Amino acid sequence: MHILISNDDGVFAPGLMALHEAVKDLADCQVIAPDRDRSGASSSLTLDQPLYPKSLANGFVGVNGTPTDCVHLGINGYFAQSFDLVISGINLGANLGDDVLYSGTVAAALEGRFLKRPAFAFSLTSRSPEHLPTAAHIARQLIQQQQAFNLPAHSILNVNIPNLPLTEIKGIKLTRLGHRLHAKPPVKFVNPRGKEGYWLSVAGGIEDGGEGTDFAAVQQGYVSVTPILVDRTHFEQLDSLSEWLEALL
Repeated sequence: MHILISNDDGVFAPGLMALHEAVKDLADCQVIAPDRDRSGASSSLTLDQPLYPKSLANGFVGVNGTPTDCVHLGINGYFAQSFDLVISGINLGANLGDDVLYSGTVAAALEGRFLKRPAFAFSLTSRSPEHLPTAAHIARQLIQQQQAFNLPAHSILNVNIPNLPLTEIKGIKLTRLGHRLHAKPPVKFVNPRGKEGYWLSVAGGIEDGGEGTDFAAVQQGYVSVTPILVDRTHFEQLDSLSEWLEALL
């Protein structure tokens, strides 16, 4: 098996190294990731400048681009071999609910959705690397078992691991995405040269975090596994919208 590994925290991030260490004996692994932190990059591609992959001393490849750029290059000819699996992470910080719309970690996995195996996005629900060994252990378990099921085409698994020692993890739950409240407004500031700027505020609090959501699972000490489908068509609205559009003609 051949695994492509990426992330959005950057090629030097401890989570990326922990993920590679956890699975490197399971398959032939190649690591390609942004050369700096590209959190929040979502599924953006770099179209206004060339990409320059650079091989590092540890064998990883850093790219002056986004997580999606990295996986796109990786599965479309940069490496000599083809890949069976794309895994992304381990992100330091949760990717729950609406976070998946902005997450570069999730986006890297989504770019691997064309492969015939599941693509995984792994996140630890903390900015601290203290419990990365827990997340790495969970990631290894899931990857070892991934051949036992076939995820539908154009979908991925978003995995969030509670910030706990492994002995305190209660289990794994299949979940749906919860939802967050609106983020607070951007914070305006003036720099020492008198130029105005804005800091985007942190994500909003939990609006929908009830039983069955990814929020609830991690708060209860469970690993959350959420299947995410790329097709965002709102099928339930097709009939009513069709009637509305026909009335306009």
